[in-house]
Amino acid sequence: MKEKLCTVLLLLFLNNCLSGQTRISDSIKTINLKEIIVTANRLPVTLKTNPGAVSLVTQDILASIPKGIAAEEALRLVPGIRIDNQHDGERVHVSIRGQGILTERGLRGIGVIIDGIPINDPSGFAPDLYDIDWATVKKIEVLRGPAAGLYGGGSAAGVLNVFTADGGPKPFGGEISQSVGSNGFSKSLVQFDGTKDIASYRISFSRTDGEGYRDHQAYWSNKLYEKIILKFSEKISVTQLFSHTDYFQQNPEGLNISQFDNLRQANPDARPFNEYQKTDHSTAGLISKYTISQMQDVEAVIYSHFWNYKETSNKAAEYRDITNPGASIQYNLHFITGQLKSNISAGVDLKWQNTLMHKLESAADPLRIESIDETNLETDSLLANQIIYQQSAGLFILYKANIGKFTFLANFRYDEMKNQLTNKMMPPNSARTSKDFSNTSLRAGASYNFMEALTLFANWSQGFLPPSTEELASNPEGYSGFNTHLVPSLSDCFELGMRSFAGKNLNYELTCFIMNTENDFFRFKQSGRGNQEVFYGNAGNSRRFGIETSLSVELIKNLNLKIAYTYADYKYTSATVDPVYTDETYVLTTPPEAEQWLPNSPRHQLYCEANYAINKNFTIVIGTELQSKWAIYTDAKAYNGELDPAIYQNWQKGFNLFNFNASYNWKIFGMQGECRFSVRNLTGEQYMAFTEPDPDGNSYQPGPGREIFGKILIRF
Repeated sequence: MKEKLCTVLLLLFLNNCLSGQTRISDSIKTINLKEIIVTANRLPVTLKTNPGAVSLVTQDILASIPKGIAAEEALRLVPGIRIDNQHDGERVHVSIRGQGILTERGLRGIGVIIDGIPINDPSGFAPDLYDIDWATVKKIEVLRGPAAGLYGGGSAAGVLNVFTADGGPKPFGGEISQSVGSNGFSKSLVQFDGTKDIASYRISFSRTDGEGYRDHQAYWSNKLYEKIILKFSEKISVTQLFSHTDYFQQNPEGLNISQFDNLRQANPDARPFNEYQKTDHSTAGLISKYTISQMQDVEAVIYSHFWNYKETSNKAAEYRDITNPGASIQYNLHFITGQLKSNISAGVDLKWQNTLMHKLESAADPLRIESIDETNLETDSLLANQIIYQQSAGLFILYKANIGKFTFLANFRYDEMKNQLTNKMMPPNSARTSKDFSNTSLRAGASYNFMEALTLFANWSQGFLPPSTEELASNPEGYSGFNTHLVPSLSDCFELGMRSFAGKNLNYELTCFIMNTENDFFRFKQSGRGNQEVFYGNAGNSRRFGIETSLSVELIKNLNLKIAYTYADYKYTSATVDPVYTDETYVLTTPPEAEQWLPNSPRHQLYCEANYAINKNFTIVIGTELQSKWAIYTDAKAYNGELDPAIYQNWQKGFNLFNFNASYNWKIFGMQGECRFSVRNLTGEQYMAFTEPDPDGNSYQPGPGREIFGKILIRF
């Protein structure tokens, strides 16, 4: 397959050279960033005047990703964000400014919106990013810093606002692409789109397979996405969305120090217990906008998520059937008084979720032959059987004002969340557990455009991070019931920054921030509960100080340099001692102490790319990624060197990787396309991609060696 792909690439290159075609790909056209409208604030603001830290991932960045399946490729040039790819597929850890670094699965503290549909459940938990096919995304807005005043609980770190492509200009068009690469990687994509009269449509389907770069790391996924936009008139538009994702990922688990001689191996438990995650997830939604007059308009969203989830471990096989409907409505009022242009909005977000969950005890199969299957041995021992019902309501008011070069934004929001668990294995009078949370959040920011090339901004915001569904349902006192010891984490953040758009040759953003958090979280494991059973507690307070910089500059004609740098100083400042977390006969860890570094947070992160257009068709990109050392554990004893150093070494050294990418755009017989060749980790460095604070010592997740990928894309 790889040989055939190389032959096709060569033929296309020669044909284009002989025919003299010179076409600039749509993916690398110049974009006037200062005119881009950012909607993550729930009110439209130009990127140039946005009063807060925001990153925009554009089509040229998205088009150059080698595999097109995971968030770390798409968001590589966003400062302040750290992404750990779990097991080579699409299951990731995502954190912004240190929020979300301890999540075992999914995303916490980050609001995720895809084409206007929220992904987070009522507690703020988002079940990974399986639904996003990055090859079909046209733009991503990353709002960095607490956004609870905008989206409530679950947005304590920021927001990912993802926009997929709309229908093309022709009545019928589309594209097909095929990618292949190292470790058995293959991705096929077919897409049809178009525009006719009042309707614009797009439907895509992709299939991904991979063996992984470690043992027991294979994965596959099927993604279907359909979008129809109907513009009935200048006043009324409706967008209909439907997506379905099947995703399977084997779990090789982390390694311990004694296993460093073979970084490809899986943890000894992974294969005989056939540890994996399996997700079937569907989303249906409608988004409508009605313009009442020049001064008034209304936006409404209604949607529902349906998903089945299974995860196996060396202790239990967990099954979840989830229904998660939601709706929101926002009324916008626009008016002009002299030089003052103002917008006032008010609205409500409503979410519900019903989860049927049960666990069966797992059993090992020492004679199991390794294969990509979903079979695992389960006994008839029922460890948990429960129903979790959740609901949330958020009321918000937004205000925006523009006076000449001055822009001001302010948000107020009140959130109320209810969580109820019914344990079907207990008598009715003691089966029900409830945990409710509420909070008021504020956000205010201002920017001033001193000159065409300089805008200064300041922003103050609050974060509200309630215990998520995952954290509540992981009960250290038993296999069912809520962890009733958890309380919400509250934060406030002040940031000061500047950005510039100096013509087409230079743009940058520099942001400094300080964030203080009360009742921050830590994670631990308990003896006898299996490797996949992770529990959470409130550790005390923390302080985060950071500097985030992004830069894009044309050094010489056709040579562009892009840089994203993050300085992170994240520490716990005090410890809240709860007896349930300090009884050493009960848990395997002790809470972190003051001045202890937050785990998995390098002080320095740098991503740099040099993009050189040899001609209008041929472009090469050379990139480097650098991360400095980081702490591994939240356990105070491990951090202070009080445990066996042969098992617990608290500091992980960083790494520096080099990447290469070459693309060629062509046109043949009226069809357009692209050929791409990529090499990741050019020098084949052995390194740890990330670590987890695992009390068993299985903390180390190695990264891949040298990987080579090729892609052909045809547009019609």
